[in-house]
Amino acid sequence: MIITIDETHNPELRSWLDSANDSGTDFPIQNLPFCAIWTEDEDEPAHLSIAIGDKIFDLVAASRRGLLEGKIADLLLEGIGDLSTLSEFFPEDLRRLRASVSAIFLESAPKAVIERAEKCLIPISQAEFEIPLTIGDYTDFYCSIYHATNVGSMFRPDNPLMPNYKWLPVGYHGRASSIVISGTEIRRPRGQNRSNPEMPPAYIPCKNLDYEVELGFFVGRSNELGEPVAISDAEEHILGFCLVNDWSARDIQAWEYQPLGPFLSKNFATSVSPFIVTREALMPFRSPAFERPPNDPKPLGYLQDADNEENGGLDVILEVYLQTEKMREGGIEPFRLSRSNTKDLYWTVGQMLTHHSSNGCNLQCGDLLATGTVSGRKRGELGCLLEITRRGSEPIRLPSGEERRFLENGDEVIIKGFCEREGFRRIGFGDCRGRILPAE
Repeated sequence: MIITIDETHNPELRSWLDSANDSGTDFPIQNLPFCAIWTEDEDEPAHLSIAIGDKIFDLVAASRRGLLEGKIADLLLEGIGDLSTLSEFFPEDLRRLRASVSAIFLESAPKAVIERAEKCLIPISQAEFEIPLTIGDYTDFYCSIYHATNVGSMFRPDNPLMPNYKWLPVGYHGRASSIVISGTEIRRPRGQNRSNPEMPPAYIPCKNLDYEVELGFFVGRSNELGEPVAISDAEEHILGFCLVNDWSARDIQAWEYQPLGPFLSKNFATSVSPFIVTREALMPFRSPAFERPPNDPKPLGYLQDADNEENGGLDVILEVYLQTEKMREGGIEPFRLSRSNTKDLYWTVGQMLTHHSSNGCNLQCGDLLATGTVSGRKRGELGCLLEITRRGSEPIRLPSGEERRFLENGDEVIIKGFCEREGFRRIGFGDCRGRILPAE
């Protein structure tokens, strides 16, 4: 990997913005994730921005005030603020932008710089977010072996994993047009349900609505059609990471998925967090790839690389919370359903990207790839209700006294993600949330 740990990761760095020094913030000066916000000027596109502390730093406003210089500032002033375009054609300039913003917010920054920067800040609580790049395509993988084993055991107790699972990263093509920003309300889908095998299917509102906690990553460099991306070069094609909730209609899925896999049970909505945490910010939180049992096959040659083996994993903690309508009305805080870690993914993000392109598929800047449901070994580490409730047979009891087998109308699912490691500042991903509305 070309990117290394540098001064921007120094845990001793402090900012003149007090909220960025809070030990519990997701966005200390060591993070600086990208986002995009709408301004009061309706004629302008959303402004590319960076989150720090409890504020959003408007990069377009900063360029207008002379705080940023160079190619990226020029492009922002011209109205080009799509991260997929900037990453494709100006990757090094975009990478240097993080260091420039870090210098602006350092405690030791000149007073004149601080005064100008303050005029480019708005509270996160007042920001209206937009996805900061154009998502042309979306692929969802199935890379948690614990999730695959748990789900497989419900349907195939004697043979939970399919024969291909340990040989390749299994995935399917999702729907880019139904990807929505965190906070967007999710309409319960209708679809064909055949829960009673003795009766014909019925077209009804989904009964078994579920969430899936995932880590997403965006392509930051395209490859030409017919030219696969080598595993040694895969991470250079990744721009950054976000949280993903791949909403799932389990009863619709059970009827439609054979023989070609998920379709309408998955493509009605996928939620993503507003913030893209860069590869640079995540460098202190890399980990070895999943340690495979001795009897498992080694990846085929095109999926093998010494650096990927040593540093290809990610140590990202993912938490899922649920708050029902009754809990909101009673002032009851969201209830944590699970806490899992991306270190438990059987395949690395580099292997996912390489395999995706291995047949010559041309990935494009802005494409979203997601890991699939992230689950661990233990009961408190399960990444969806299908696993937690064992297909609804073991309902969970909430602090309000309610029970849940699957999601009900009014329920809000909140996904949080963060990284912690001794010797480095904690950084986070913000949250990814969505509340369920009744079917039309």
